[in-house]
Amino acid sequence: MARTPFKVEVLTPEGEVFNDEVEMVSTRTSVGSIGILANHQPLLAMLNPTELRLYKSDSEVIRFAQGEGFLQMTGDRALVLVDEVFSVDKLNASDLQERLKRAEDELASAEEGTEERRAAERDKRRYEAFLKLADNA
Repeated sequence: MARTPFKVEVLTPEGEVFNDEVEMVSTRTSVGSIGILANHQPLLAMLNPTELRLYKSDSEVIRFAQGEGFLQMTGDRALVLVDEVFSVDKLNASDLQERLKRAEDELASAEEGTEERRAAERDKRRYEAFLKLADNA
């Protein structure tokens, strides 16, 4: 079933990753999974590491591994701001396992309540989520 397309931009600190029209955006916020269609109510949500799916049609889905960030929906435009994003088919499981191990080591050595510990916890969550996506790809 065709849906009304709307503009989606995916941005990281390095620049624009995606800028095109889609029929639906699917991702995970800090309170759960969400699917966004055209003309969705205005929304600002915190994003958790997960798979970001951009449905250009029912049969064409662009898949990314997204880090933490924000989703803003206003009228006919969605803006996804994330710290990092990778095409799911380009994820490297062994590289992700190494990154996860480093994050776990940093977490083990970081003092409770420090920014270093919070960063290690974020990295651990991100690489666990990315590794799941790599294993299922």
